[in-house]
Amino acid sequence: MISVTEAKQKIDEKVGLLHPAVLPLQEVAGLILAEDVYSKFDVPSFDQSSMDGYAIRFQEKDFSLEIVNSIAAGDGNLYKINSKQTARIFTGAPLPEGADTVVMQEKVIIENKKLIVIDSDLQKGNNVRERGLETKNGDLALSANTLLTPAAIGYLASIGIAEVLVFSAPKACIIITGNELQKPGKPISGGQVYDSNSFSLSAVLRECGVHDIDILYARDEIGTAVLTLKKALEKNDIILLTGGVSVGDYDFVLEATEKCGVTKHFHKIKQKPGKPLYFGTLQNQVIFGLPGNPGSALTCFYEYVLPAVKKMMNQKSSIQKIKAFLQNDYSKNPGMTHFLKGYYKNGQVTVLPSQASFQLSSFAVANCLIVVDEEKEIVKKGEEIEVHVFGKY
Repeated sequence: MISVTEAKQKIDEKVGLLHPAVLPLQEVAGLILAEDVYSKFDVPSFDQSSMDGYAIRFQEKDFSLEIVNSIAAGDGNLYKINSKQTARIFTGAPLPEGADTVVMQEKVIIENKKLIVIDSDLQKGNNVRERGLETKNGDLALSANTLLTPAAIGYLASIGIAEVLVFSAPKACIIITGNELQKPGKPISGGQVYDSNSFSLSAVLRECGVHDIDILYARDEIGTAVLTLKKALEKNDIILLTGGVSVGDYDFVLEATEKCGVTKHFHKIKQKPGKPLYFGTLQNQVIFGLPGNPGSALTCFYEYVLPAVKKMMNQKSSIQKIKAFLQNDYSKNPGMTHFLKGYYKNGQVTVLPSQASFQLSSFAVANCLIVVDEEKEIVKKGEEIEVHVFGKY
């Protein structure tokens, strides 16, 4: 067995970036730009009104002005105002030739079909978005390694960009092993339990930004395990096998990975829960063998799989590592790092009940894992301890 630190180092050494891919804007939310993006034209591409009002020549603001046109947003006609003229104009509409200022409609009066400006604070250029104010042709719009937030995507769309080169999310496959498993919604018989791992793991993958997820089922039989893993390896970047990673008579994951040519980097970690965790690679593909117990599988995901997924996407792990004051005592034998389901709030953290590896009830309300170091035996209430926060607090 290796330590938690050694396991994380090996994963970091072996997991690399996915090759960038060109994707449409509709599919890049939460991803990272893989190249600089430059504007191909001025934004706005014309002098534009930012208000509903009247376009005027500022030097003629004290005259009565003839209203000659009405210009709406999207109007492609070319308009012009001459001396002592004005045009009705709406937000987003192009400024007519000759105008340099827009006066708000609330700051005018109309007498005898003539416009009179009553805005004593009006300045030249007010309420006009000049051509290129946002971005000029050739300007760097967004640099490589920028996170594509909703605002960033909207900005790219506003400068006419329809697709970009990004570090895309991996294609993932979850392989559920175990003869005893039944899908929720179907009747359960003696000796069966409902599968929860496919639901929790696919949900947490989606939280990481992974949406291309296959779910396969394999019975506890070596031939089936090999065929299922080969199928998963045909198209996926990361594969999560759940169950079958111990050394029982019905644990075939290790043998299946060997028969499929996967290089093993470690199997078994000095930790609880999740001691039998497996990690291997096949060229650029990443394979994790997670314990079948739901609490163990999810713990291993947060501690090992999530950082690997984020690295493949050129992103930082979303797990926050902080210090907090423990609110209850905890004791264990030395030699194993313990990851405890906890609840963190306002600098304090509580060890939740139901810590057994098969239990999810406490995980359902947990927002963190409490880390009790390998050689530690007792941690007391009030002691500062490391906490890995994965939920909201």
